[in-house]
Parts: sequence; structure tokens; C-alpha cells
Amino acid sequence: MGDGSGEGVGTVVDQKQELSSVIDSDDLVEEADDDLDDVADDEEDDDEEDLSSLEEEGEIAADYIEGLLDIADLDGDIDMDVEGDRAIVSVVGATLDELVGDDGEVLEALQELTRLAVHRKTGSRARLMLDVGGFRAKRRADLAELGRSVAAEVSRTGEPKKLRAMSPFERKIIHDAVAVAGLRSESEGEEPNRRVVVFPVG
Repeated sequence: MGDGSGEGVGTVVDQKQELSSVIDSDDLVEEADDDLDDVADDEEDDDEEDLSSLEEEGEIAADYIEGLLDIADLDGDIDMDVEGDRAIVSVVGATLDELVGDDGEVLEALQELTRLAVHRKTGSRARLMLDVGGFRAKRRADLAELGRSVAAEVSRTGEPKKLRAMSPFERKIIHDAVAVAGLRSESEGEEPNRRVVVFPVG
């Protein structure tokens, strides 16, 4: 009885030792670490691919804008950058008011043409932003201030306030400023007459 039990235990121990020799816990940890490294490498590769594609969009857009400047006989330097998930192409110069137009209307049209040019080359929808003569940077600051002042007015009066029709770019800046002020805003209407409405709290 004792010998039989001993043999059974010996067999189990031997099997455990064999199993341990086949599957080493350190190996499993290393394999798991390798898998995590592979995932991190894949994510890093994706980020690099995204950055590379955005840089490509910027280069295509810059070439397109440069061609337009040559045709229009306008002087301007072109800067490229990547901000978040979009390429930014900026044209700076002293004689660029023609490319902005009244309230940025020409700039908006030019941006859409540039996006189409990029789409034709890459086959992908571009979200790049075009700025001319610092118009968008100044516009962003002005709209952020407008959003803050409207939010303050709505908080004071307790009455919703509807703003004039704006482009998607302009509306987003207003929404962000209102949200920072702790209020709620929504867009209503159809393009090109879509506008922001700011609501009081509650």
C-alpha cells in the first residue's frame, strides 16, 4: 500500500518536472512581454504612418498652393506643420488679402480646392487646414474671446443666445470656449446658415 502510494507521488512529481521543463514560467513572462512590445511597436508604427501621411498631405497641398501663387503672380512663403490629426499649411506674405477675401470666404473656398487636390493625389479625404497671412490664427483668438463673452452674458441673463451663421471651423472654436466656461452650446440650422446657440446652465 505504502509502495503503491509512493510510486504514484513519484509519477506526479516526475510529470510536474517534465511539464516545468517544457513550460518555463520565465519564458511565459518573456513571451508576454514580447507580445506587449509587439503591440507597442505596432502602435508606434501606426503613429509614424499617420504622421507620414499627414506630412505627405502637407507637401501635396504646399505644391498646389505654390502653383496657384505662381499663376496669380503673388509672393508668399509656405510653412507646413502637423497639429493633432491634421496637416496645417500656412502662407505668409504682404500681398495676400486677395486669398482671404471678405470674412475669409475666399480662404474657405481655397481650402476646399486644396483638399480636393490632395484627395486626387492620395485617394483619401484630407482634413488639412489652410491659413493665409495668419487670418485663421487671429480669427481663432477673436472667436474664443467672443465665445467667452457670450457665455458670460448667458450666465448673467439666464437666456439662450443665438449667434450669426458660421463655418464649421468657427463654430468649433465657439463650442470649445463655451464648454470651458461651463455652459452648453449646440449648432442648429443647415449649411451655410448653421449657427451656434448658447444655453444657460440647468
